[in-house]
Amino acid sequence: MKALVYNGPGQKAWTDVPDPQITRSTDAIVRVDTTTICGTDLHILKGDVPAVQPGRILGHEGVGTVVAVGDAVESITVGQRVLISCIKSCGHCANCKTGLYSHCLGDEGRSGIGWVFGHLIDGTQAEFVRVPYADNSLYPLPESVTDGEAVMLSDILPTGFEIGVQYGQVAPGDVVAVIGAGPVGLAAIATAGLYGAGAIVAVDIDENRLEQAKAFGATHTVLSGRPEWRDEVLAVTDGAGVDVAIEAVGIPETFTMATEIVRPGGHLANVGVHGKPVPLHVENLWIQNISISMGLVNTNTTPMLLKLVTQHKIPADRLATHRFDFDHVLDAYDTFARAADTHALKVLISH
Repeated sequence: MKALVYNGPGQKAWTDVPDPQITRSTDAIVRVDTTTICGTDLHILKGDVPAVQPGRILGHEGVGTVVAVGDAVESITVGQRVLISCIKSCGHCANCKTGLYSHCLGDEGRSGIGWVFGHLIDGTQAEFVRVPYADNSLYPLPESVTDGEAVMLSDILPTGFEIGVQYGQVAPGDVVAVIGAGPVGLAAIATAGLYGAGAIVAVDIDENRLEQAKAFGATHTVLSGRPEWRDEVLAVTDGAGVDVAIEAVGIPETFTMATEIVRPGGHLANVGVHGKPVPLHVENLWIQNISISMGLVNTNTTPMLLKLVTQHKIPADRLATHRFDFDHVLDAYDTFARAADTHALKVLISH
């Protein structure tokens, strides 16, 4: 089969590799019909994730068709169209039983690490993929949900919702600021209303993404390159500060921005993946009584979010801006990496 292989920092290739095989009775083999590229994949290619070794097939998002299952798989059958979760779940360990799938103790990849695809085992940017713990890591899809909608449920929608909205403890009437209107930030904007956010402020340096944010539910937009950006955010709250600040970029500057706009007693939810140390000015923040949260997505809300996508309550289809076939994966990477120029949100790669 063909797959996108990481060959070290800055190096990748769409090349021939052996087909995956069932190695455990709980595995399934899925023919990947649609996959996509995540900002984390770009971090890997920059060398920011040293656990990813040369030779690894990248990708942790996908929709496909089951072509084989292990003897112990009970709820997934050959021929089913399924969503591939970005997080493994054995379903039996102490963490999985509490919904903390991100730290599944199953030994696939590494015990205690839920994100294994394209990280510790071969991923989904390939024609076929082996899925461990298939009963708990695959979700059958209704016919009414398109591949383009479904693939957004592999990672970005549950990440924005769980780590942004839920960890940020968004409550009815809250003013929520989302710093970074990329795909994950837009996912947080699109789901903040589920918990009754009264106002949602999108903050970004890119005017195009701010315009996109309005279609996902942003009530206000602020261009962060302007010197008065903070004053514009605070104006939405009569100067008090936002109830919830969601950081969805993953650089020190945007994390600091979030600390500067959250009100006393408010919440800062860090969603971005940081590749370098981030200063935390506790000498200033301790007196503010704020709560700071962060984490890796659990995907324990995926079934609920799938229902909402099915009912068209979440505009998942709007996140896909560019489409490529598998033979043009490298073009897809180029388009995604130059999002400021191409206006790309998520790029779909399909058969």
